[in-house]
Amino acid sequence: MGEIFKPGDTVLAVNSKTLCTVEQFLGGGGQGEVYKADLGGQKVALKWYFPRQATQQQYAALATLVSMGSPNDKFLWPMQLTSSETVAGFGYLMPLRESRYKGIVDLMKRRIEPTFRALAKAGFILADSYLQLHTKGLCYRDISFGNVFFDPDTGDTLICDNDNVAVDKGQQVGVLGTPRFMAPEVVRGEALPSTQTDLFSLAVLLFYMLMVHHPLEGKRETAIKCLDLPAMNKLYGTEPLFIFDPNDDSNRPVPGYHDNVLAFWPIYPQFLRDMFTKAFTVGLKDPHGRVRESEWRGAMTQLRDAIFYCGRCGAENFYDADVLRTAGKLQPCWACGSEMVLPPRIRLGKQLVMLNHDTQLFPHHVNDTRLYDFSAPVAEIVQNPQDPSVWGLKNLSSEKWVIIRPDTSTQDVDPGRSVRLQNGIRINFGNKEGEIRS
Repeated sequence: MGEIFKPGDTVLAVNSKTLCTVEQFLGGGGQGEVYKADLGGQKVALKWYFPRQATQQQYAALATLVSMGSPNDKFLWPMQLTSSETVAGFGYLMPLRESRYKGIVDLMKRRIEPTFRALAKAGFILADSYLQLHTKGLCYRDISFGNVFFDPDTGDTLICDNDNVAVDKGQQVGVLGTPRFMAPEVVRGEALPSTQTDLFSLAVLLFYMLMVHHPLEGKRETAIKCLDLPAMNKLYGTEPLFIFDPNDDSNRPVPGYHDNVLAFWPIYPQFLRDMFTKAFTVGLKDPHGRVRESEWRGAMTQLRDAIFYCGRCGAENFYDADVLRTAGKLQPCWACGSEMVLPPRIRLGKQLVMLNHDTQLFPHHVNDTRLYDFSAPVAEIVQNPQDPSVWGLKNLSSEKWVIIRPDTSTQDVDPGRSVRLQNGIRINFGNKEGEIRS
């Protein structure tokens, strides 16, 4: 139960001059307590600061964030400042998080088992959201798995604790980051949080989500008897080494201690492993050489498009062009060891999308001017109702498609109609053309 308010207490929403009624204690931390509250019929979250945290600096920072507005709807952003006639200090209101969202800690402890598709979507949302935050001249300063929640079924993601956000390279207010997520230069005391250090923290977060492990914790970590502050400074600050560094194998994961990452690392396609390698080799030493948010967006979209299913056990696998090119065949299913067979797929410029039973195409697939547009599907895979062995691509858009067959004959596909998946046919979507392979 909260110590600051009890149900029925009211606070004033400063910006709208409206009373807000406290309903339920949700939790507390080092900065203050959070409550469920009602603002004129709207359910919101109220965060109230403990006296030592309720500084004028924090109030001014919050006022700036409220006036700037949220970068997008994925942030549980400060909506209004709050005050009280009976309780000292101040707080703020933010959107209320739905119960379907789970913490990354639940993933780390394997209390939830999201699909690879959900993880790729969550990774995309995080990269896109932090890009929009940085574009506004802000840095988050404390990216970690404690500040991110996602729906393990859909991949929908929310970012909380946004009261720590500050103007990039502006006046700093307290927070340096979370241990294990801070960039090496911050650990060493050589730099303050910035957009560049956010990029390092984002890479660590994505690695945690996909590999269920920290990118710097390998053999060196197991040799440490007491993980005290000097040991952590060495491991994450003065002598950091990526566990899969291609030029130094002295910090490789240890079987029996680091089994999660040993299992997950080889499952992912080479292009993603290459990006993590860059993030934790070049990115350890050169803040300006780190993987950008825009690069992670592209990687997570490509990862999502590369998913296809094992015909025997149904496990999600990834199409890896590099492995196919060098080995001449696909890797066996990571889950059951069965030989893998590719489903039909469509080449759309540089994009290759696996056409599974549940695949949908989005505006960004068929129109290069609609960058990363997942607003509504424009096509989906469907079965022929008369012959379930026949699969097609259904036009969900409002535009007519034109089919070009290998013999150069053409056919229109009106909205709501489908085209059978056949090797070699091309589909003109209006702004872009795709070719089916099977």
